[in-house]
Amino acid sequence: MKNWMMIICGLVIVHTSTAQEKAIIDNSKSPYVKHKSINLGDCKWTEGFWADKFKIAEQSMVPYMGELLTGDTGHALNNFKIAAGLKEGVHKGMRWHDGDFYKYMEAAMYVYSQNGDKKILEEIDGYIDIIGQAQEEDGYLQTQIQLNPKVDRFENRKYHEMYNSGHLLTSACIHYRISGQRNFLDIAVKHADQMYSVFMPESKYYGRFGFNQTQIMGLVELYRTTGDKKYLKLAEKFINNRGKYSVEDTPPTKGYPIGDMVQERTPLRKSNEAVGHAVLALYYYAGAADVYAETGEQALIDALDRLWFNVTEQKMYVTGALGQTHYGASTNRDKIEEGFIDKYMMPNLTAYNETCANVCNSMFSFRMLGLHGESKYADIMELVLFNSALSGINLEGDKYYYANPLRTIDGARDYAKMNTEFPERQPYLECFCCPPNLVRTIAKMSGWAYSLTEKGIAVNLYGGNKLDTKLLDGSTLKLKQETMYPWEGAVAITVESAKKAPFEMLLRIPDWATGTKVLVNGKDAGVEVVAGQFAKIERKWAKGDVVTIDMPMNVSLVEGNPKIEEVRNQVAVKRGPVVYCIESPDLPKDASIVDVYLPSSKPLVAEYKADFLGGVTTIQGDLLIRKDTNDDKMYHTVSKPEWTTYKTQFIPYYSWSNRGSNTEMSVFVPVVWE
Repeated sequence: MKNWMMIICGLVIVHTSTAQEKAIIDNSKSPYVKHKSINLGDCKWTEGFWADKFKIAEQSMVPYMGELLTGDTGHALNNFKIAAGLKEGVHKGMRWHDGDFYKYMEAAMYVYSQNGDKKILEEIDGYIDIIGQAQEEDGYLQTQIQLNPKVDRFENRKYHEMYNSGHLLTSACIHYRISGQRNFLDIAVKHADQMYSVFMPESKYYGRFGFNQTQIMGLVELYRTTGDKKYLKLAEKFINNRGKYSVEDTPPTKGYPIGDMVQERTPLRKSNEAVGHAVLALYYYAGAADVYAETGEQALIDALDRLWFNVTEQKMYVTGALGQTHYGASTNRDKIEEGFIDKYMMPNLTAYNETCANVCNSMFSFRMLGLHGESKYADIMELVLFNSALSGINLEGDKYYYANPLRTIDGARDYAKMNTEFPERQPYLECFCCPPNLVRTIAKMSGWAYSLTEKGIAVNLYGGNKLDTKLLDGSTLKLKQETMYPWEGAVAITVESAKKAPFEMLLRIPDWATGTKVLVNGKDAGVEVVAGQFAKIERKWAKGDVVTIDMPMNVSLVEGNPKIEEVRNQVAVKRGPVVYCIESPDLPKDASIVDVYLPSSKPLVAEYKADFLGGVTTIQGDLLIRKDTNDDKMYHTVSKPEWTTYKTQFIPYYSWSNRGSNTEMSVFVPVVWE
């Protein structure tokens, strides 16, 4: 890239430093956000569940992913090198592979924000140099187009140029906030300016282009980082364009499903149902939430409220997973893939539940938490994080699932006919969008643990950590959180430093935690404690004050809405935020998952096993194993079943498929009510 172009980029005005400029979402100046983000690095995991997961991310997940994407297996960095003229070769990988690499870079920067390892920054800066050389003079940067002489820029939306752009902008903003360096940000600014020149003018040709809408979130973050409102205007335009034009095949849409698949049949402000590709939809909703945070447009938030309800109350699995099917049709009869179908239509064996969709569910809810300040959004974040997100990666951090069904039965599916589903986790997925999405989420999660409120601090997620932050009034607050959550329900939060004036501490009481007690210095806090709400303690705090939260960790049987035919007379086992499953290694050798029934009268007991599956609490109990199951025919007559009792255990859903290959598993099991 020419030096004089870099100089021009350097003239872009960037926001003056604020207390929040290093936040994951820099909403410090967003006028319609009630709960603001803390700075990256202000909260660090110290012990327990999330500290262990971050350590795996730091030592295994991110380094392993880097080896894949910078080597010949993943080929992502090679694509940039070839586009920069530094290497001979052709583009390899999916059309959205640039975006996968940007997500990996983002994950690495989150790790750097925690450990300060300069080698990480140096490595990332080396990649940025290559990316800068690959970028064209006017700012365009899409290796799958640049290396394909048969395709022009923005010729067809199936090339996912907007998706790659969104992850570029987001990753560059994060890099700038953490490092203070402009090298990646300058590339992003040039790229966004080129996008603006193409997509801001009114154009029927480009009006339906931005369907995979990560660019909305990226543009809003770039606006927040630079202060240039044109990026916010462009983000808003991409929202306004959806549902504006006739749904018909045109040259830019050929080769990819149209209509509900890409959320273009109904304008967002009139939408009340989540349709189409689940990841596209949730990126879209998250981006719209970011736009609302800046504009406060009532029609936007009204639509997002309706959509959030439809997603979480009518189309979400008990694990927080989303996207019921690989192939199907919307309620408007549009062809869809990897997405939403009718409400309450929730297959278990064929559930798709793409890891990206599950992660995006938590991203959407995190933004809604900021906008509304209600704990129900953090409940969904937590549900996803402990269950359907972590199930996408093995315990060692180097094998992945793309799809996350709730039941697997040996021989029930022909995996040879599938392109993203596998009987066991894979060391590399050709479609590599999910692994970096999940890993960057695990790496940045400490930034979700707390939020800044107008009057103090909100505790969103529980886990051993230390917080050293500044409240919105500029005063310093230091907290220490100690807990074995989610295996135990006791949490102790110690004030290590605080201002003398009173301020509030909001404590999320999970929706399952009925009967929670909150104490301050060993005495009842004297505040209302309601499951599914924040408990508010407002007082003068002093160094050494200890807030204790005691959440009952009862084993529960969870049944689905009676409209969900697939789980009628079945239950899932849940304890705290963790959903459990039964897996074939814990059954008799001749038994299948389909032979398993749960006797309702038998007790289920929690037992922590420090040396099992990385340290988990299992649920011990008896099962009924049916001995007369007949799967030779489609239907057969039945008399009184024959049972044997078998003592076994349920394991956390996220930990399944870590004990050998081709295991069977089920979250929901039939129940025998006694």
